[in-house]
Amino acid sequence: MTAQEPLLELRGVMARLRAECPWKREQTHRSLLRYLLEEAYETVEAVESGDPEPDPDHLREELGDLLLQVYFHAAVAAERDAFDIDDVARGITEKMVRRNPHVFGPEAGVGGVDGEQPQDAAAVNEAWEAIKAREKSERTDPADGVPPTLPALLYADKLVDRLTRAGRPVHVEPDADALGERLLALVVEARADGVDPEQELRDAVRRRLTSSSGPSPS
Repeated sequence: MTAQEPLLELRGVMARLRAECPWKREQTHRSLLRYLLEEAYETVEAVESGDPEPDPDHLREELGDLLLQVYFHAAVAAERDAFDIDDVARGITEKMVRRNPHVFGPEAGVGGVDGEQPQDAAAVNEAWEAIKAREKSERTDPADGVPPTLPALLYADKLVDRLTRAGRPVHVEPDADALGERLLALVVEARADGVDPEQELRDAVRRRLTSSSGPSPS
């Protein structure tokens, strides 16, 4: 294995670990879930801890830990003849080409919205959602494919988006008595303003922690 083939080298390392390490040999897709979540959140932390940009060495390390989890799951699946890391890479490559005809050409996908190629980020997102909707045409419930285990704000954000696209916009009263309804109203407001409510709240909390970490008044 050469230094020019790091992904192949990682594949070999993972295969050897599965064969020779008792702990790694016992792991399953289910037992690995906690580590996948931990590494994903540690990657988020690495990005958010930067000011204004993340520390490249820290982010590189966390992305490596996250990549290991992908290889780990692929190795487990390969042992069961389900799929391997090449199938994972091939599948996401085909999806990216298919859903980005504005980059790879209309013949690679199913075209943009109304056959027009998108010219800006908002139009690209609309085209992506249109292509995805066609691919998932068997889904009749807007909640299909949205994991209910997502953080609550992100879950609400995605469902509001799905319902709006399905012609069922969410109407809530911002001054409702129930706290949940008021929170949902803020999610609807955030979507209308093109703002990510999950990230906005995380940023607000981080700013508050930063501002409160100074010296105590004498």
